[in-house]
Amino acid sequence: MSLSPEQVQLIKATVPVLQEHGVTITKLFYDNMLKAHPELHTVFNVSNKVHGHQPLALAGALFAYATYIDDLGVLTPAVERICHKHASLYIQPEGYEIVGKYLLEAMGQVLGDALTPPLLEAWGVAYWQLANLMIGKEKELYAAADGWVDFRDFKVAKKEVESDVITSFYLEPVDGKALPSFEPGQYVSVQVPVPQLNHPQCRQYSLSDSANPTYYRISVRKDPGLNASDPSAPAHPGYVSNILHRDINVGDVVKLSHPYGDFRLENPTADHPLVLISAGVGLTPLTAMVNSLTTSLEPANKRPIHFIHGAHSSASRAFQAHMQTLSSSAPNLRTTYFLTEPSAEDKEGENYDHKGRVDLSKLDENKDLYLDNPSTEFYICGPTSFMTETQKVLAAKGVEEKRVHAELFGTGGVPAA
Repeated sequence: MSLSPEQVQLIKATVPVLQEHGVTITKLFYDNMLKAHPELHTVFNVSNKVHGHQPLALAGALFAYATYIDDLGVLTPAVERICHKHASLYIQPEGYEIVGKYLLEAMGQVLGDALTPPLLEAWGVAYWQLANLMIGKEKELYAAADGWVDFRDFKVAKKEVESDVITSFYLEPVDGKALPSFEPGQYVSVQVPVPQLNHPQCRQYSLSDSANPTYYRISVRKDPGLNASDPSAPAHPGYVSNILHRDINVGDVVKLSHPYGDFRLENPTADHPLVLISAGVGLTPLTAMVNSLTTSLEPANKRPIHFIHGAHSSASRAFQAHMQTLSSSAPNLRTTYFLTEPSAEDKEGENYDHKGRVDLSKLDENKDLYLDNPSTEFYICGPTSFMTETQKVLAAKGVEEKRVHAELFGTGGVPAA
């Protein structure tokens, strides 16, 4: 059943209402749904709910959907991103039944008589229009996984400290079967029991190495749980990251999903320059890209690659020695490091190149950013504010949006309305 023109207008007319009441609606939705279906706590990120990220993200998605209800092509990137995350959590069609029920009920509870029967019917049709689109896309993703359609047991073969906040986990399948390849930049969902919550939780972690048929590697930042953007929000150490760092050791078993994600190296055999820009643990998917392009298993890729990274200090930065080794054997790879809080031992020109946050104005537009090549691609990963600001800087320098790729972790992202 498709929306009638009258229903489209009804949906668009609710945009101001969603701006005002969207977060209230979505917070009530999550509370009601999880109370009635506690088994869904495994799927939903408790930390995002506690900090308010999840309700805010869903409210933003509803707002964007209502705004573009007659031009859904605008939302294609966001829908693609959400479907990949759903697939990594093995969301099934029946889950959409539950979500639809409690979402519409929450709208009714908050809006009261303002949610007239025609408007409620219009939102019901609109919800299933989007749900069926996503169910179809997720069905395609599951079909492409060659039978890997549920969480799979992996053993920790090696646990390697990369910095004072990042540790790598080398994960081998317990069943011993060869692992499917993946596109550099993609992630897996990791599921571990969380004793404090009495149920497992899932988190998405980028694969931080090139594809290997015997293991996957993830590199995890130990999350202190601080929320600098909202000091009043409750804070606690990140559940899953701290369990991985503290409790999961070599020989232990965790559950992994098939690799998914729409942030991926799109032109691996191209010869135009590649600029990889990251901050903090955002370097993990970009490291997978570098490794895949400089691996000895494949013919050497000669395209210029500039790896630009920002961290607090060299002690908190992962993979510097690895990148130095790669640079010595792959002269097309260059690195530039920014440190916001260099220690007394950190020497400019040796441990880092520039003090402060990543600042593209300190780099040469042609020699460092390759702006003289109209095909140069840019991949950005890090905190949302960092990615947004970097995108704005590149746009101001004349880089078209289609050449800039950014990873949105956590609750995902939708176009700004």
